[in-house]
Amino acid sequence: MDKLYWLDQIKLQDRSQVGDKAFYLSKIMQRGYPVVPGFVVSAEVLKQFLTTLNSTSALVADLPYSSLHLDVANWRQLQQVAGRLRQEIITGIVAPQWVNKIFAAAKEWQSSYLILRPSLALSAITPEGGNTSGLLDAIFCRCDEEAIASALKRTWSQLFRARSLLYWRRVGVNLQQINLAVLVQPAENAIASGLLYAHSSGWTIEATKGLGIALSQGDVQPDVYYIQQETGIILEQHLGNKMLAYGFAHGATVNSHNLVATVDNTDIVTYILEEAQQKQYALSEEYLQQVITLGNQLVSEIGDNFTIKWTLSDNTPDPTVHLTQVSSPHSATPNLQYGYATPAIIKGLGASGGRVTARATVITDVHKKPEQIHKGVILVVAALAPDWLPLLQEVAGIITETGGLTSHAAILARELGIPAVVSAAGATVSITNGERLLVDGDRGEVYRSRGEKALQLDSQELKSSEKTVPPYPHPLVNPHLPMISTQLLVNLSQPKLIEEGQNLPVDGVGLIRSELMLLNILEGQHPQSWLVSGRQAELLEKWTEQIILFARAFAPRPVFYRALDWRTSHELPSSFEHQNSVRRSSLGYRGTFSYVCNPAVFELELTALANVQKAGYSNINLLLPFVRSVPEFSFCRAKVEQAGLTQVPQFQLWIMAEVPSVLFLLPEYVKAGVSGISIGTNDLTQLLLGVDREQGEITSVLNERHPAVMGAIAQLIQMAKTAGIPCSICGQAPAIYPEIIDQLVEWGITSISVEPEAVERTYKAIARAEQRLILAAARKQIDIDLNQL
Repeated sequence: MDKLYWLDQIKLQDRSQVGDKAFYLSKIMQRGYPVVPGFVVSAEVLKQFLTTLNSTSALVADLPYSSLHLDVANWRQLQQVAGRLRQEIITGIVAPQWVNKIFAAAKEWQSSYLILRPSLALSAITPEGGNTSGLLDAIFCRCDEEAIASALKRTWSQLFRARSLLYWRRVGVNLQQINLAVLVQPAENAIASGLLYAHSSGWTIEATKGLGIALSQGDVQPDVYYIQQETGIILEQHLGNKMLAYGFAHGATVNSHNLVATVDNTDIVTYILEEAQQKQYALSEEYLQQVITLGNQLVSEIGDNFTIKWTLSDNTPDPTVHLTQVSSPHSATPNLQYGYATPAIIKGLGASGGRVTARATVITDVHKKPEQIHKGVILVVAALAPDWLPLLQEVAGIITETGGLTSHAAILARELGIPAVVSAAGATVSITNGERLLVDGDRGEVYRSRGEKALQLDSQELKSSEKTVPPYPHPLVNPHLPMISTQLLVNLSQPKLIEEGQNLPVDGVGLIRSELMLLNILEGQHPQSWLVSGRQAELLEKWTEQIILFARAFAPRPVFYRALDWRTSHELPSSFEHQNSVRRSSLGYRGTFSYVCNPAVFELELTALANVQKAGYSNINLLLPFVRSVPEFSFCRAKVEQAGLTQVPQFQLWIMAEVPSVLFLLPEYVKAGVSGISIGTNDLTQLLLGVDREQGEITSVLNERHPAVMGAIAQLIQMAKTAGIPCSICGQAPAIYPEIIDQLVEWGITSISVEPEAVERTYKAIARAEQRLILAAARKQIDIDLNQL
């Protein structure tokens, strides 16, 4: 390593060695903007380090020159190779002269902590830079030789994470083409951190208290400000949901009783904000104006479209906003990194994360479901019913005009890992069939192609349309996770996701939505139609085979199968005519009441479960949905016993706690034989608050965080504890609003079940919550002991 590249001295010819992030930041710094000082460890250092790895493995020995021709569709192999490569890097030895040089330079800042930011030379990889948002994380460390060496290796090793290897392969990039540099900067506690998204139609500022980790990990809902760029006027502002923040242990003004946990074995701590702080905006008017002023100044430098990350440092008597990242239109602006122009043509609710570009298929008549949809398109439709699931298997993205975060479209998209925007009013009118779009499922925005007029493509053109940029699959989980006591389960319904689900750190399957599982085999017909047409044996065989796939994959871990819960024929058009009278009802013959009215399908379902048990799988359990009364449950329990399911000792019969009457009847249910409950927050919320989960404009305000809903959840958990039965939660609330997990754990929830994409962040949230409780209990005991002295 001949030299370090200081931010205030980087030149154009250095770009390939310092990476785009450091290059853009240096340009801004050299023009007088407030940027945290720093230097860059060049990409060449990583390549030299890789050549020094002393391993007998051919895979590792040839690493700097290898293309790693992996079968990325083989998740198990991908994880094994990624784990091996990262372990080799972590255990490697960084040349002492390199470490000494970095340490000597960093000491000049007289800071106790450093942050190491990965900086890729994107322009050297793909012409448009590619989308590497969230692919590589910043690493914090103490300012000493040992910590620096370790942090440097951890930063480099991210290049070989499973999700990174998958991404490089999908965008057609060889490892030899990748230049990864590391930007090193001093790290201090922050009063607030956030982002500014600038585009010609307006600006959005996001802010949270403390270090920006809470934002990048999705632990909080930030404060949001909508700004008119020309005047700097605040058009709207919304207080976020900020229960926690991050800071360094030394120097943080934190009440010790509010500390939750350290992060990644560093001196960074997570702490719970006091209630008064949670009700305050992270930025005062003075500092908000500083961010706006910086943004206005940058317009003259880099144009109307850019993204900045900023921090308000807590290390001076007069705190100042500093820039930590500047993304130009050709690097990482949310829309232009794909080559698309602002502003967004449609804004809705981001229902399923990820970004994807593809052609639009617009369906204006939701009552005429097409027989097929071309592979890799973005589906634009007024609304989605569950029976559309088979058509969605190959869809790249979803846009619906209606629906909230717990609507059918949102649930289907999250389970399939498809970026989706719901409650996008006017989408079927504003979007032309065949035009090329970008769907941003994280921000709830849809963009149109730059300089490209709407295209009318016939079916032949669609078949040969441009290659889409695939969304990220569900993230692979960090193997170095702390132990947790609260059970973490996964919601699954699609057999094609089973292999991925097996590799997640879960204790089993908390919810199989049987109606979604069955849509793959029903051929568009209601099960009752199969029975009437004499195909009962055929359906029973298919049904049994589907359930066995889940039971076999997760054995001996428990699998909770929820019995069929179709509302009425509007969810499966071939339903029986006797349901016509409730065709327009939002509830209809739901759950166990439908079994009482017409037990034939339920009896066949129980026979399928019994067949699974006879095949040797004792890990299958039954969840009864939408139970309105004790007599309904007793009727179903009798049917369960007649089917022989209770003869297997491990079998458990639970109910979904989603109809508000359960708040009054749970003791009676337990007496009648309920062995556990699973709180369904989706239905519980809409029934308690009188809102339709398909109406996004209402559910964005009245949702699971409402005091009435949270109070009901707390009551159910306590009632279950009193009754001595387990209590799980399998609705969307913990995944959509991870900040409530602290309360769930504190109240004593037995298990939490979420979609695959939310497993890792939920695991970490549970770990933080449990560590906070342990610390609180320890402090309480210390106080007791001290008082007794």
